[in-house]
Amino acid sequence: MSSLSSNSSDNESSSSNLPVREIPGDFGYPFFGAIKDRYDYYYNLGTDEFFRTKSQKYNSTVFRTNMPPGPFIAKDPKVIVLLDAVSFPLLFDNSKVEKKNVLDGTFMPSTDFFGGYRPCAFLDPSENKHATLKGFYLSVISKLHSQFIPLFKTSVSAMFQNLEIEMMKNGKAHFNDISDAMSFDFVFRLLCDKTSPHDTNLGSNGPKYFDFWMLPQLAPLVTTGLKFLPNFVEDLLLHTFQLPFFLVKSKYQKLYDAFNEHAGSILNEAEKSGIKRDEACHNLVFFAGFNAYGGMKVLFPSLIKWVASGGMNLHTRLANEIRTIIKEEGGSITLSAINKMSLIKSTVYEALRIEPPIPFQYGKAKEDIMVQSHDSRFLIKKGEMICGYQPLATKDPKIFEKPESFIPERFMGTEGEKLLRYVYWSNARETDDPIANNKQCPAKDLVVLLGRLMVVEFFLRYDTFTVESSKFLFASSVMFKTLEKRKSDINYY
Repeated sequence: MSSLSSNSSDNESSSSNLPVREIPGDFGYPFFGAIKDRYDYYYNLGTDEFFRTKSQKYNSTVFRTNMPPGPFIAKDPKVIVLLDAVSFPLLFDNSKVEKKNVLDGTFMPSTDFFGGYRPCAFLDPSENKHATLKGFYLSVISKLHSQFIPLFKTSVSAMFQNLEIEMMKNGKAHFNDISDAMSFDFVFRLLCDKTSPHDTNLGSNGPKYFDFWMLPQLAPLVTTGLKFLPNFVEDLLLHTFQLPFFLVKSKYQKLYDAFNEHAGSILNEAEKSGIKRDEACHNLVFFAGFNAYGGMKVLFPSLIKWVASGGMNLHTRLANEIRTIIKEEGGSITLSAINKMSLIKSTVYEALRIEPPIPFQYGKAKEDIMVQSHDSRFLIKKGEMICGYQPLATKDPKIFEKPESFIPERFMGTEGEKLLRYVYWSNARETDDPIANNKQCPAKDLVVLLGRLMVVEFFLRYDTFTVESSKFLFASSVMFKTLEKRKSDINYY
């Protein structure tokens, strides 16, 4: 047996004082146990209740279970689940867990979806190419930082115009499609030397092409809730076999051709870094589509939904903070101005905490590891797969007061800022920074900035709004019901 290690640096109490407990849970009968867990996960209980029910059954936030998609797609569906804020950070320690091919959990899509390459997101930091590709992403983001605010303003202005047109036409507006179009427009302009996607072979189809490309990769992990199909038929179609790449090959080729033609300066830099141009372009498409567009596809509807839930009281406070500081800064939206908006910052962090854009983190134990929860220690054996379900870990009631409630002020002040170390959405603590040798989202700071910009731009235009929301696939589906334009600069406090 290899020597044991511990995540004691994350502990709220001394690990030596906690009892060692065998990891509870089982996997049921071979093959059929995984099928039963899959049905419970998708159809009988739903994701949150699946984990809560097992946690209550075993009286533990660390336990064993099967994870979808199970037989035929996953070679081994058996995992050890981490559900609390103390055990979860084990998945950030790349000296103890391997991140090779675990982006989607217990299976990996065919590399046909990525031009035959394994993108950076599927590489473990110990692999030679990881640092080169991650460094490439970080370099791109650094060089483009001065364009973030002006390009986002251009894209989001068009989004709000479209939102108002749909509201006037229909009395309501589905936010997701409008937001997706804005997100793609921003990403493409940013990476392609300010070129509008409408001036390329993509036209207005870029978001749809990315959606079509991502769906077969993620189909084994989602339930659509198609009312016209029985559950067992949907399960057979989506969760039993991987959908082949040829279904979306033509769409992906158009995306690749567009980035290959218009992101020339970035690809030139990649070649200077020693990355083959073809590989760099496939990685850029993945970064633009799966990471950037895919992340915003989830983030913005969620953010709007939670801000809407705060009602008029929150809306007037946000509007007052934004308008006051922008006025003091000379009327322009600057990074300096945004950094002074403490309520805006806390609101965005709270949205990321309560509904993280990426719900799961996976890793395989590189050695025997002693991991601990709040009240026990557990031995994870080398080679075992570990799954962290983030929406419960970041609602840990032993860390957060009223964890199920959206509290916009949660991260304000000295004590509030201390809680940021328990916000894990970026595959690391919010207080950490992405580097070439870790697995933290390279655009972590950009994502937070764009979330703040979305709120700022919104309340520079509008006073209040209401929405209806529901869950669809991985994202919130948001429908605007009312939208009141800005009336004045009156201080509403």
